[in-house]
Amino acid sequence: MISMISEGVKVSVETFYQQDYSNPMQSEFMFAYRITIENHNSFPVKLHSRHWHIFDSDGSYREVEGEGVVGMQPVISSGEEYQYVSGCNLHTEIGRMHGTYQMENIHNKEIFDVSIPAFDMITPFKYN
Repeated sequence: MISMISEGVKVSVETFYQQDYSNPMQSEFMFAYRITIENHNSFPVKLHSRHWHIFDSDGSYREVEGEGVVGMQPVISSGEEYQYVSGCNLHTEIGRMHGTYQMENIHNKEIFDVSIPAFDMITPFKYN
């Protein structure tokens, strides 16, 4: 698991190769990732949007931006956490993602960015 704290918010990531949804013969590799967001601030925060940077090991790169995460814009109270699972498809056996969440301090309406740590997505057969 990879974790990072920025702006009082801890983001932790775990990845899982999805063999049943992948087709290596067609260069399709599917990964799931579980993200846990913990609010260590003294105020509640609302997650407004996400911005991902996705890299394949063949040098290709793409960005994904959008509102919320998995269709939600959760409010996370002080000392609470929010967890979700999503996925990413790659064209190679190895990739990397990192990004940011745009969040709001519910008390003073201040908008700020929280870093999502870089994490690798590696098919199990590449470890051999």
